[in-house]
Amino acid sequence: MNKSIKITDENDGLQFIEIDNSLAVARIALQGGHVDWWRPKSANQDVLWRSSNARYEKGRSIRGGVPICWPWFGHHPTDGTYCVHGFARVAPWKLQNSTQLKNGATKIVLTMNPSEDQIKQLTYDYELELTVLVGDSLSLNLKTTNLSNHPFTISEGYHTYFYVSDIENIKITGLENSVYTDKFDNFNRGIEKGAIQFYGPFDRVYSNTSNDCYIEDEGLNRVITVKKSNSNSTVVWTPWKRKAMEMGDMGETDEWRRMICVETANLLENSVVIYPKLSHSIATEYSVQEY
Repeated sequence: MNKSIKITDENDGLQFIEIDNSLAVARIALQGGHVDWWRPKSANQDVLWRSSNARYEKGRSIRGGVPICWPWFGHHPTDGTYCVHGFARVAPWKLQNSTQLKNGATKIVLTMNPSEDQIKQLTYDYELELTVLVGDSLSLNLKTTNLSNHPFTISEGYHTYFYVSDIENIKITGLENSVYTDKFDNFNRGIEKGAIQFYGPFDRVYSNTSNDCYIEDEGLNRVITVKKSNSNSTVVWTPWKRKAMEMGDMGETDEWRRMICVETANLLENSVVIYPKLSHSIATEYSVQEY
């Protein structure tokens, strides 16, 4: 086993991969293939946000870090009883291998194969593989392989929570002139005119954009870069106070002010059709530059 990692068990039965190499520390929950913590050793603050009230329970998603949304993003298109954002984020994953790379980073490969419960929710056979690179940057690559004899359609994404100084003290650039669908405006569409700033609840899907995004944070004197590959949607979300308090696992009173979700995704008209015996990958990479 790679010396930079160890497998730990929590009291509730969840298992975690803990990574500590020369470049960064991180933790990945085997339930959901969920990176719930990553911090480069060169950074003064955490990069990912995690709620102090996050629930570490079997069958429950973790509030914070990098939840995996698959094989649908948001609510199931036909059955509202199924898990929001799909079952991958609460399903058990298996560690296939870990490798210490020459540059000091650690490579983790996880797989998820259909369980009896998941087969009830899908009509097709597949293989899902997640590759995580933990170093100065955090990279994730989610590969879906169609093992059935007919095409199928998925929507997908990384529902990533980033740690910020204050939601009203940041701006997001990179999505200028992109078309968005606004959940808080009856799903009407608009065009983003400039940098995104926040004055209340915000939930927009930016379609047909492969642009990288930048979280500019004057309070922490840094910029977080969100790179993406094979992703044509980006979601930006903050619940604001009332919704955060209704959710129950968003932490203490003002904890929601310290996070913003910027999500590498494919959904709505950017959902992906995968043909038999072929694979599709969606990748993202996070890095931070302090000034």
